[in-house]
Amino acid sequence: MLNWEDPIEKFKSSNASTGTTAMMATEALAAVERVEQARANVEAVAPAANAPAANPRVAPAPPPAAEIPEETGVTGLEQVEFGAKRLAVDDKQMINCRADVNQLVPFKYKWAWQKYLDGCANHWMPQEINMNADIALWKSKDGLTDDERTVIKRNLGFFSTADSLVANNLVLAVYRHITNPECRQYLLRQAFEEALHTHAYQYCVESLGLDEAEIFNMYRELPVVHKKAQWAMQFTDSLGDPNFHTGTLETNQRLLRDLIAFYVVFEGIFFYVGFVQILSMGRRNKMTGVAEQFQYILRDESMHMNFGIDVINQIKLENPEIWTDAFQREIIELLKEAVDLEIEYAHDTMPRGVLGLNAAMFEQYLQFIANRRCSQIGLPEQYPGATNPFPWMSEVIDLKKEKNFFETRVTEYQTGGALSWD
Repeated sequence: MLNWEDPIEKFKSSNASTGTTAMMATEALAAVERVEQARANVEAVAPAANAPAANPRVAPAPPPAAEIPEETGVTGLEQVEFGAKRLAVDDKQMINCRADVNQLVPFKYKWAWQKYLDGCANHWMPQEINMNADIALWKSKDGLTDDERTVIKRNLGFFSTADSLVANNLVLAVYRHITNPECRQYLLRQAFEEALHTHAYQYCVESLGLDEAEIFNMYRELPVVHKKAQWAMQFTDSLGDPNFHTGTLETNQRLLRDLIAFYVVFEGIFFYVGFVQILSMGRRNKMTGVAEQFQYILRDESMHMNFGIDVINQIKLENPEIWTDAFQREIIELLKEAVDLEIEYAHDTMPRGVLGLNAAMFEQYLQFIANRRCSQIGLPEQYPGATNPFPWMSEVIDLKKEKNFFETRVTEYQTGGALSWD
């Protein structure tokens, strides 16, 4: 309990009437003075060690933008310069920008803002999708084969943590290095959608009554799932290094490589075997709720990938020295490595073929997808003659329709969310 009374003053006033006690008070005061003098002597000898901080809760002020090395872009955490000139659109850059990144307008990359608006227009929530038919089918003894159950569990195991890896990469790494506010605006929307997707997988796992520990820890227990997750993590580790800054040829290439790894490979290749498998099941009127969840997720992921490809190509346009022949060869090997990992995943999830699908079909499909991804970022196709064995995929992900969830709300999924594979 706190006592705000001065003990010395109290002692003096209460004992002033007697000589003996007064003498004791004098001696006590003298002792206190000696202690205070000793303390003052120590502080005089070592003031720095004993002086309290001005305010331990207040962090040192960030430097102004003018003090940051010229080759390094700003982050948005710099001191706000009073009286600075107004922002011109030509001041904006995708990376290494020196202009104020807190000012959203004027827009330089209107396509990025449009993608943000499209993402908002396509908002959905997992609970809006009825899972009753899926629950009944999963509990039915003869509703699904063992191979079909393996496909569902494998995909939920991979995807349940994959979107968390992507979200970590966005929030902890990519956002800091993209120095354009309208692109950052979309990155914030994408980060939310990655959280939404993790929520959707959790909702599927919970609805079906699956072992949550088995599903969510699968990327630590199943080799083919672990390999894909571990492959992606190396790029987050790279960009997340607090000492890493863009501004040189080497570091700019490092950023571009890691953006390609996440947007082109992880979201543009690694996700596709699982999507085809689950959506194919939905086409056969099996696990329709899970399939519908995946349908909405695929639409979101396609928008993420297209945004990332636009960012990649814009960085190349603004920094042409990055796109060297040696760097292109490095990216091609990166893509081929990813295709091989995904083919291995396809063999693991369906060793005997299921749903009219087999691993050989997926190998062809992945080569077709990889050719498309190469073309989208300005690389030559690496798998001549590869064709698409699943032309129905473009129809499945077309969500330009009016949907009444639970007969309680009508949501029109607008044109901005419609996907084009052309």
